[in-house]
Amino acid sequence: MALTLLLGFAAVNTGNNLLFLVVASLLAFMALTGLIGWFNLRGLEVEIVPPDEIYSGMETLVTFRFTNRKRWLTSFLLSAEFLGSSTVILLADRQSACSRSVPCTFPRRGRHAGLSLLISSPFPVNFFIRRLQCGFAETVTVFPAPIPFRTVSADAGRERVGELLRSANGHDGELARIGDYSGREPLKHVHWRLSARHDALKVKGFNATGTEPVVIDLETLPARTTDEAVGRAAYLVNDLMRRNRPVGLRLGDLLVPPGLSRSHRLKLLKELAVHAAD
Repeated sequence: MALTLLLGFAAVNTGNNLLFLVVASLLAFMALTGLIGWFNLRGLEVEIVPPDEIYSGMETLVTFRFTNRKRWLTSFLLSAEFLGSSTVILLADRQSACSRSVPCTFPRRGRHAGLSLLISSPFPVNFFIRRLQCGFAETVTVFPAPIPFRTVSADAGRERVGELLRSANGHDGELARIGDYSGREPLKHVHWRLSARHDALKVKGFNATGTEPVVIDLETLPARTTDEAVGRAAYLVNDLMRRNRPVGLRLGDLLVPPGLSRSHRLKLLKELAVHAAD
């Protein structure tokens, strides 16, 4: 650009027709490459596909789906930037779509609206870098970062929350008794060594692992700030439900009954994400 300006001034000052032709050729070349670069970014559509679980302060992969709607032209040398991270698409063929994942970190919990992706390209000869800002209508919910901690159960001082056992019969708890075989027990529970010493089959009896529901009350958790309490609650939700313990949540006047499904866990984390969020 600077060289073209200098040549233009020289052509005007000297009246040299050859310089006029050189300047005209350079300007035409710049205009043509600028137009090609503009068309290179036209017809591009981008869709954000966030993962189900995003935690604040933790790096995660956010997927973007790029679609080239142009009927005749392929897009080249695309660079996409999102939250300080970028990815490159060397070629986006016409009437086709491709996906790229970008590692990024959301600094805070809560709902994130108005997100956008910046697409740029130096195509075709790096005279100009064209940019296209793509906004998204979707709102991304970022969960609070889990804060691990241990608490003492009211039933047994040595047990952690989620490891309480009950005395009902089960198949996956601790060995509790040896009894006579009634025909209802699975054969894998038969104690063959003891059975060989008696005239009847003996079976092992187990305690069932406790599945007593738990309701997490944010106000009762030991924490100095709301964010710390929310982080500890998020840790409890994931930890207890990983141990097949139904979990509910109390946030002030809001009470979410205990549940055990994955969708229920995500619902609890979403409530924690937006609770008293800035």
